[in-house]
Amino acid sequence: MIGTQGGKEVSETTKPNEELQQEITEQNEAETVETEAVEEVALDEKEQKIAELEAKLAEEDARYLRLRADYDNLSRRNRLDREAAEKYRAQSLLTELLPVLDNLDRALQVEVSSEEAASLYKGVEMVYEQLLAATEKEGLAIIAAEGESFDPNFHQAVMQEQDSEKETGTILRELQKGYKLKDRVLRPSMVSVNE
Repeated sequence: MIGTQGGKEVSETTKPNEELQQEITEQNEAETVETEAVEEVALDEKEQKIAELEAKLAEEDARYLRLRADYDNLSRRNRLDREAAEKYRAQSLLTELLPVLDNLDRALQVEVSSEEAASLYKGVEMVYEQLLAATEKEGLAIIAAEGESFDPNFHQAVMQEQDSEKETGTILRELQKGYKLKDRVLRPSMVSVNE
């Protein structure tokens, strides 16, 4: 731009240094404000993207932890099922053998008078003892009943009797033996309980 100074034309290049410095400073400030605004917008977008990614990561972490817990529960449940299957593998066979044990037990309660019957009795007794020993190896146990206190977890009361010499709730007679496999009741004892 051309101007006049004391009657002389002066070009822009001859403007005083202060004015030029001020113009340059104002231009720099305007550019700085513009740059800061652009940088701020870019920074806000980056922060927003970071916040979105952090939220997504937290969500995926929570999902992973839930899946891991589900997997651990499934593994534990499968392990317990396998252990129970192994522990009670003989349950169905032993349940089928209970009537055989009952019949052998009844046969041993018969009075024998002849020598021939005594030898037969001895053979049945040996078979009964051998079968009982084999089932005990698998974990079968007879539930104690007569003289014990009545426990509905192990005994089934089918009748009541009175005996003044014994306490109430005491089992007076065992009508049918009860059996358990390890810690599981296969068949409760049928008993008569004192009133």
